[in-house]
Amino acid sequence: MSSHGNSSSAASDPRQPSTARPYKPPTVLPQDLPFDYSGFIAIICGVTGVMFRYKLCSWLAIIFCAQSLASMKNFENDLKQISMAMMFAIMGLVTNYFGPARPGTQS
Repeated sequence: MSSHGNSSSAASDPRQPSTARPYKPPTVLPQDLPFDYSGFIAIICGVTGVMFRYKLCSWLAIIFCAQSLASMKNFENDLKQISMAMMFAIMGLVTNYFGPARPGTQS
């Protein structure tokens, strides 16, 4: 008298090829995706690099942009955020290296 002989368990037996169904990943809404911290840090570093003319912040923004690009989950929203951070980072580097010198510094 085993419970393996009833028909209800035989219909849902995953070992039977006829009852196997293909895997469908669950749908996740864009607002339910985890927050992209590297993209946020890239924007903060890019804005800081432009406003305060810190070369290190501009370089960090480019590094965090690359990290965010590598781990992009939502293509449309993340690409907008990454492109904005990259523009700030490049703008900061251009103004730091090719712009006018800071007052009080040499060169």
